[in-house]
Order: sequence, then C-alpha cells, then structure tokens
Amino acid sequence: MLTVVIPTLGRSPALPAVLERLRGVEVLLCVDAAGVVPAAPPGVRLLRAERPGASAARNAGIAHATQPVVLFLGDDIVPGQRLLERHMAFHREHAAVTAALLGRVSYRRPTGFEKWLERGIQTNYGSIRAGRAGWGHFYTSNVSVKTALLRRAGGFDEDLPFLYEDLDLGRRLSELGMDLRYDPRAAAEHRHRTTPEDWERRMELVGAAERAFCAKHPDVEPYFRTRLQAHAARGRGARLARIVPPSLPWLGPKVWSSAEAYWAGRLHAAFMRGWEAGAPR
Repeated sequence: MLTVVIPTLGRSPALPAVLERLRGVEVLLCVDAAGVVPAAPPGVRLLRAERPGASAARNAGIAHATQPVVLFLGDDIVPGQRLLERHMAFHREHAAVTAALLGRVSYRRPTGFEKWLERGIQTNYGSIRAGRAGWGHFYTSNVSVKTALLRRAGGFDEDLPFLYEDLDLGRRLSELGMDLRYDPRAAAEHRHRTTPEDWERRMELVGAAERAFCAKHPDVEPYFRTRLQAHAARGRGARLARIVPPSLPWLGPKVWSSAEAYWAGRLHAAFMRGWEAGAPR
C-alpha cells in the first residue's frame, strides 16, 4: 500500500535508524543531484535526482512509486513503532483520492529553543483543531498522500527555493480537494538537534523562500515576515528569556511570550537579509 519517499544528501547520521524502521514497505531513497550516494540495506531502492534540491529528489520518488500511497519522510526522521501502521490504517479506511494524513514529528527531550520552534516556527501541531490540518501544515517530514493526487498536482515545484516547496504543493493539493487529517499516533522522532545559530543561517533561506512563495501566491500573507516583525524589538521579556529559557512547559505563558520576543528579534535580521536577497530582479 505504501511507498516511502526519502530525499537525502547522503550525509544524515540518522539515516540507518530511519531505514531500519521501514521494513516491509517499498522504500525509495532519493539522492539529491548535489549529494553523495549513501549505503542502503537490501530492499531499499536508490534513485538519483536529475537536478539539485529536495523537490527534484521527491519528484523522482513520486515518479517511481508503485504503491497507491506515498509517505514522505525526512532522512533524519526516525519512525515510531506505530507510524507505518497508523498511515496504512488511515488510507485503508479513507479510500478517497483526496484523503491525506499528517503524522507528528518531535524532538526527544527538546531544549527550550526547540520547544519554541515547535510553536509555529518549524512546526505548529498545537494549532490543529479536531484532527483536521490545513495545507499550511503540509510538513513533508511525515505526511502521506495518494499517489494519484500527487501526480495530478504535478508534484513539487523544482524552481521554488528550498523550505517553501512543501507548502506550495500543499496549497495546490488543497485546491484539488485534499482533506488533510492529523494523527499524533503516527509519530516520529527528529534526530537532528538544532541551535539558534543554525536558525540564524536557516532564516536567510526562509526569507528568500517566503518571498518567492508569496510572489507565486499573492493572496497569502507572508507568515514569517509578519510574525518576526511584530516581535523584532527586544523588550523586558527578552531579558527574562535569556535568564530563564522556556525549557519546561510549567513556566507558563509569560515566559513563552518573552521567548517569542527574544528569539523572533534575534532571527528577524537574518530573515530580512534573505527576503531582500530574494527580491525579483
């Protein structure tokens, strides 16, 4: 029933653990044209994308999938014990071509900064209501879609910058009627730890990607630009966030608010550099 599509540059130390959890299903490991071919266990099919970028790698997987459902995973996203079971059960029960399922990805013992990323920066599962996710939650780290619908949508736009290609596809799938549900029991662990310094570099890419995405979809408000600008100025809360980072949920909404002021302010400049660099020429 499932074809698992994993784009990779071939450098993820978590990849062997990812593949170990995917026995019994078709697995397509799609190597970026700019990457290196990793070792793969028997039963895993290696594909090489013709163009650099995650979009081209995933498109190669869509083109070669032989099963009626494609499950996208990241090469550092280790499936939980029930992930495959939950995705397959959903698609057995929801045969419509428009039915799709979002699973959950989370860090193990997240830092305070990683907890903040999970509140609408990297992911935003907390905003999903009644198990129905909109296209803005189309996270290709753990999502399954009928193969026919992906092909009808034309796959990923390989000309869009990295980091918004998944939302662009989610938007176009939604226009075709995609009904994206959410099941937190289809869980996976993110095995790539990250830091504020990593995200200062990443935010330049996000800025350029968001500008290109909004140019393609002018009716969509630039999410990160609006959010980061609103909290760019450091206030009294920023000092609190430096002293008491929100590593524990019981610290409460005041600390989360201060963390928002601090981290958003810190990342804003990098985002705007990317936004300006992505201006049409």
